[in-house]
Amino acid sequence: MIAYPAKFEKADEGGYVVQFIDIPSCVTEGDTLEEAKAMAKEALSGVLASMDSRKIKIPLPTKTTEDNPSFDGIYLIEPDLKIAFAISLKQERERQGFTQKEVAERMHVNWAFYQRIENPRKSNPTLTTIAKLESVFSRRFLAL
Repeated sequence: MIAYPAKFEKADEGGYVVQFIDIPSCVTEGDTLEEAKAMAKEALSGVLASMDSRKIKIPLPTKTTEDNPSFDGIYLIEPDLKIAFAISLKQERERQGFTQKEVAERMHVNWAFYQRIENPRKSNPTLTTIAKLESVFSRRFLAL
């Protein structure tokens, strides 16, 4: 799925302040590193869902790795699974140049059904639906 790099900085008064590299308006904090990571996941999920509902283009995550020493204090944060799936699917569809209607036709489903799959608040595809998506996009969305 997708994961966004976030900078975790120790706050003067204790705890951590978190800011996402690709989404600077997404900021949160936590008293401990674990709490800050949990708050970061929640904040990222909310911001991505909000951006999608307002038709704001969601940036692709900057490519980085947590084990790269030049990225001290950077952690990769994954949004909620349903949100991550919907956003990843939409980004893949756009990357391949398909419209929602074209994907729906290739899946042999109606357009409204497909729209729900790309909606972060409503996405909850079955395994059969995921298999159809994998066939349409010629890529894996689910690894077992």
